[in-house]
Amino acid sequence: MADKTITVQQIGSPIRREASQRQTLIGLRLNKLHRVSTLEDTPSVRGMIAKVAHLVRVVDGQ
Repeated sequence: MADKTITVQQIGSPIRREASQRQTLIGLRLNKLHRVSTLEDTPSVRGMIAKVAHLVRVVDGQ
């Protein structure tokens, strides 16, 4: 069974956002605009993406 992954891209800046949102982006391995990160598709990662949904875009979810 192949591990499921999800690819996200940062489309918004964390400037003038709460510190927790900036830390969430760092946890998702995103800290610069247009950076792409491929992560394991787990409920915790989904929750992190939901927290900063206005700053990221899901590129691919397998």
